[in-house]
Amino acid sequence: MQRRTLLKGTAVAGVAALGAGFWALPGGPRPAALSLAAAQQVLADLQGRALQSLRGWSPSEVFNHCAQSIDYSIDGYPRLKPAWFRHSLGPAAFAVFSARGGMRHPLDEPIPGAAALLEPDSQEAALQRLRSAFVRFASYQGELQPHFAYGALSHGEYAAAHVMHLYDHLSLLRLA
Repeated sequence: MQRRTLLKGTAVAGVAALGAGFWALPGGPRPAALSLAAAQQVLADLQGRALQSLRGWSPSEVFNHCAQSIDYSIDGYPRLKPAWFRHSLGPAAFAVFSARGGMRHPLDEPIPGAAALLEPDSQEAALQRLRSAFVRFASYQGELQPHFAYGALSHGEYAAAHVMHLYDHLSLLRLA
């Protein structure tokens, strides 16, 4: 009984700290509406434009990373966080991001178990890979795989997660 109380208390404290920390972060402007169509238009507008990263990953690595995340939502993530995390802290974090309409996460942290972000290596090819991943996701009608941290998400929830994820990463990219 004491162990269960301790675990519940720890989870509640973790969620409270996560929520308080996120709400304290400055909220930058989103590049567009929080929808698949808007994200696809943002990506279309980047076509043919030279980009640079303020820090961390190159633009092609950012695009490959975001494409991986979208593909893994359909095909399955290579490695999942423990079930207790995907049923407690992960969904709580997603709920905060959804309520805020924006995500904050480490922008140079790969997806657990994911392949290196090397291919395609050109910015244009990586951007096309990401645009294709969004098209594939938008038309996908099958069952989606659990997110490695958030757990089971509906198509609409995953769409929001992918768009918020992209917008968070785009915050470090600028026109060259």
